[in-house]
Amino acid sequence: MTESTALYDTPGPHARQRHLLYGLVSTAVLLALAGRVLYLRFDTGRFTSAPWTPFAYKGIQELLLRGLGNTLKAFACASVLSLALGALLAAGRLSEHRVPRWISTLLVEFFRTGVHAVARGQGEAAYALGMRKAQVMTYVLVPQAVRAMLPAVISQLVVALKDTSLGFLITYEEFLHAGKLIASNLDYGLPFIPVVLVVSPICIGMCMPLSWFAGRVARRERRSPKTKAVDVAPAEPRTLLPGGR
Repeated sequence: MTESTALYDTPGPHARQRHLLYGLVSTAVLLALAGRVLYLRFDTGRFTSAPWTPFAYKGIQELLLRGLGNTLKAFACASVLSLALGALLAAGRLSEHRVPRWISTLLVEFFRTGVHAVARGQGEAAYALGMRKAQVMTYVLVPQAVRAMLPAVISQLVVALKDTSLGFLITYEEFLHAGKLIASNLDYGLPFIPVVLVVSPICIGMCMPLSWFAGRVARRERRSPKTKAVDVAPAEPRTLLPGGR
């Protein structure tokens, strides 16, 4: 069986060999394309200082900074609202009342799998101790469910951050949209490549820490002593006394 990570199933030995081959071939193709592009850019004089002059203007800098701030604000709002809505629907899905349970079932499945991932015996043991359902959820099930769901939740936050680029559909001036406006400006000679070289590292730099954190949390969860059985030393052989005692 393969272990599951926060973002994908861990590949087996044969799959890893195929992925390595695909990676080498893809790297070679990309390097060849990059070399061809660089040659053409140098040959046509595109790597002179002229295409980079827009970034020296204060208005362009303010446009990018404003777009970056709007992206982070949209990401924060989307994260808070989605987590709150997910928790609300999860509570409705686990409700004993039929109507909210049916409505929530139609809308959410993700948060329900997290609570049910906790060993069933823990909830039963809590009920046996006389705890009410609200106490069982608050003190027993939900803390462990959050711990189990955290890697997947963080990975979904990466998706939310990248999806802020869809704000251009409602003319929301987020970071990528600001870069697009600069790259399509005829007054600056359509500086597409410089804009990509400036905007892309910033976008990747915002997504990579979240992806790294999701992987780290997943690995820590797998190594956690709370999720593994404690090794028990084998019993030492007994020496029988005369008479079989």
